[in-house]
Amino acid sequence: MTADRPPRVLVTNDDGVHAPGIRALAGAAYERGLDVVVAAPRHEASGMSAALSAVTEDGRLVFGETELDGLPDVPAYAVAASPAYIAVLAGLGVFGPVPDLLLSGINRGANAGHAVLHSGTVGAALTAGNNGIRALAVSLDVLTPAAANAGSGGAAIAVLDSVDDESRHWATAAELAATLLPWLAEADPGTVLNLNVPDLPADQVAGLRQATLAPFGQVQVSVAERGEGFVRTAVEENAVRAVPGTDIAWLADGYAAVTAIRALGHLPDVELPVDR
Repeated sequence: MTADRPPRVLVTNDDGVHAPGIRALAGAAYERGLDVVVAAPRHEASGMSAALSAVTEDGRLVFGETELDGLPDVPAYAVAASPAYIAVLAGLGVFGPVPDLLLSGINRGANAGHAVLHSGTVGAALTAGNNGIRALAVSLDVLTPAAANAGSGGAAIAVLDSVDDESRHWATAAELAATLLPWLAEADPGTVLNLNVPDLPADQVAGLRQATLAPFGQVQVSVAERGEGFVRTAVEENAVRAVPGTDIAWLADGYAAVTAIRALGHLPDVELPVDR
């Protein structure tokens, strides 16, 4: 980055290029004068982690120009690829100049705890960081205001589909994300942040706290039915008690939580039974 130009920002997600969260995130960056381009999956790609998957035609990865409602001046591309693959392509200059920052989200649902391993939203950010690009993953905790508790047997999750996504508080998460951008722009190359924000009006969020990753995710997979040659799984809230200071604990108390995370690396202190 140089002082004579605004940071170049690539915005992606895993909910699809026309999801409301990505419009809010791209809009917040654009309103602050950043050089914004959007490139996101043309269809939902949740749970992709850092998978490099794509649809090709005659060996060519497919993408096309599109337009985001309310952002006619922001270039946008619908890409037949996973979020992490889009991050790789951005680093190769496919969508214009290589970005200084990658923003991923705003995801519909928190990406917290060690379950971030499976998130397409976080996977894109970690992939960018692995390639030296500063990145921020942003998620909206749509379970926070649900009228249910951890023992609800999935009732809080089931009610999510009855809520109009356009009515959620995307602006709250977008504005909090924007407050982190000046710091991120000056951070070491490859720095990755993971931000989770309650689905509440901005004046009802208790504050922003630095957090550690909880040892579990906000939801868990359970076996709903099994039979000869098949199994059916279900997703429900995790009934494990929140650990103080973790992202899930802060969310439960009405705070937004931000965590510095990193891509996979080797464990230097592990001694293995091999020849030296």
